[in-house]
Amino acid sequence: MFDLPVDTSEERRNYRKFRKELINEGFLMIQYSVYARVCVSKESARFTEARISTYAPSKGLIQTMMVTEKQYNSMHFLAGKKKEDIRNTSNRTVVI
Repeated sequence: MFDLPVDTSEERRNYRKFRKELINEGFLMIQYSVYARVCVSKESARFTEARISTYAPSKGLIQTMMVTEKQYNSMHFLAGKKKEDIRNTSNRTVVI
């Protein structure tokens, strides 16, 4: 989750760069400024968090929160509907 300033052209550039890096890391936008990514373990999540800190802008607020896949899948929708994206479910196959 993040809240970055976008008052100056440099801040807007930093915002776009940060968002693009998140998407390149495999994050999905849940809502504006809230992105999620499935990690296979806590160690993987910590590694991803460390990578984010390398390209995080110096201004603004960036927060992370780790939840289990079961907690994420039990999310309730009060308005709107769930996106039917395979990356959003546990029905995915990893090929190495």
